[in-house]
Amino acid sequence: MKLKLARVILFTAQMEKMTEFYRDVMGLKQVTDEKGWREFDAGGLTIALHSGPSSPGKKGPKLVFHVKDVEALRTTLVGRGVKLGKVKLGDFHLCDGRDPDGNPFQLSNR
Repeated sequence: MKLKLARVILFTAQMEKMTEFYRDVMGLKQVTDEKGWREFDAGGLTIALHSGPSSPGKKGPKLVFHVKDVEALRTTLVGRGVKLGKVKLGDFHLCDGRDPDGNPFQLSNR
């Protein structure tokens, strides 16, 4: 199964200020506006803002890989020794994990 990087998630406690920065200052088109979640088209992937404490240098961005069948890839990766959680939110299937250095990544059908 081929992976495609879909988005980078930045956690922020300053949603409005960060939205203004990426939308108005950087000129990115805002494509999603949900409670605690905003996305901006960055050409080939999106930059997403997620409500939560920001910790640059301590907690890096989360790499999100788009995959049609999250459960199938999760099963494959668990078979390769990767520890992954499973979360299903409505129509969205999300699965979080960490690389060997502890950097967060996610498999998502969103």
